[in-house]
Amino acid sequence: MKSQRPVNLDLRTIKLPITAITSILHRISGIILFIGIAFMLYALGKSLGSEEGFADVKASLTSPLAKFIAWGLLSALLYHLVAGVRHLIMDSGVGETLEGGKLGSKIVIAVSVVLIVLAGVWIW
Repeated sequence: MKSQRPVNLDLRTIKLPITAITSILHRISGIILFIGIAFMLYALGKSLGSEEGFADVKASLTSPLAKFIAWGLLSALLYHLVAGVRHLIMDSGVGETLEGGKLGSKIVIAVSVVLIVLAGVWIW
């Protein structure tokens, strides 16, 4: 008996729907935020510990690498926020159809891109 299971499991060649892409990105942004919070809490603790610690954190945040990391964390936060609002809207019964899900995913990506670009302009 021949199995009807798919044989192509190469993730690079599988075309994922936009709803899957936004879901995966939502999970990735959550992981980035979880890891980034540890570094941000360390910097907050150091900056509140003493005047020298505050000066050290302030000086380190002026480097281009630190600005890029801050932009990355802010980008993850903004995407996670927008995707989370979409989930809240879907929980109320709006956009639960296949077409509604696709439209919601496109809106999430469009709004997130605009907010992330604006965050980049603000940070740099």
